[in-house]
Amino acid sequence: MIRKLLSFSTLALALGATAYAQAPAPAAAYPTKPIRLIVPFPPGGGTDILSRLVATKLTEGAKWTVVADNKAGAGGTIGIGEAVKAAPTGYDLVMGQKDNLVIGPWLYKNLSWDPTKDLTPVAHVAYTPVVIATSVNSKYKTLADVVNGAKAAPGTITYGSPGNGTSIHLAGHLFEQAAGVKLSHIPYKGSNPALMDALAGNVDLLVSSLPSAMGQIKAGKLRPLAVTSAKRSSSLPDVPTVAESGFKDFDVSTWYGVFAPAGTPAAVVTTVNAEINKLLATADMKAAIQAQGAEPEAMSPAQLGTLLKKEYTQWKGIVEASGAKIE
Repeated sequence: MIRKLLSFSTLALALGATAYAQAPAPAAAYPTKPIRLIVPFPPGGGTDILSRLVATKLTEGAKWTVVADNKAGAGGTIGIGEAVKAAPTGYDLVMGQKDNLVIGPWLYKNLSWDPTKDLTPVAHVAYTPVVIATSVNSKYKTLADVVNGAKAAPGTITYGSPGNGTSIHLAGHLFEQAAGVKLSHIPYKGSNPALMDALAGNVDLLVSSLPSAMGQIKAGKLRPLAVTSAKRSSSLPDVPTVAESGFKDFDVSTWYGVFAPAGTPAAVVTTVNAEINKLLATADMKAAIQAQGAEPEAMSPAQLGTLLKKEYTQWKGIVEASGAKIE
């Protein structure tokens, strides 16, 4: 009897060990290694500034290791393409915005991805108006001065933007339409070169995201003439909107959000969304974002997805009407 009991015990232990070995291992906590946040634009621009702020604050607050990685080119579509091709594990994220997700696909006809299908919305970060500015040494003191000058000499006033077909360029185009004037658009390869030429007086105006221009505005080297949002920026409360300057209902803003490759596990998306939204609720993060001329705004992944789909459809017509082409 004792021998039989021992045999049964041995068999039970063996079967138990086999079952344990075959059972799936519990899911590892996320994250267990550094996270790459792809920045689809060059250093120094609005997207880069906000991306590095998010990476830094997540590293400090959530104790994650988040590394910003610039992958610039083709209006931000190269960086998005890299994110689309990455493994959907949550360790490759990308900072998307209006230029590369909403406008780029209508300009670059050979893209192999669809932002509404090949990316997973994770977290909205901020929105910002476009600012129309000029050097402090410029003769243009107000937006009315620009309009009057453009009507007197059509096509002679130049404005620099971060590139042909960007949301910034199209904001300038929409302003020309609203004001009934003709300006000369000078496209640059990114925000920083356009900013440098505006400061040097090589272009009459700078049309820029507010985060890209905010440092030089604070330094007193750029004179902001108007912002393009429906209401004034909390960062520049004394600067009128384009609508207040005589062009009713003018409202153009851009937004920034974190996305992941399609197929990224919902649990990972929920975790990252919760951490970013937690950061956006802190006074420190709010102040840091507003210091760059942007406004923090938290959203659920579903809300960000709805925003993307709505603007993706809406801006198709704007791009086509502008005649913007990629050469």
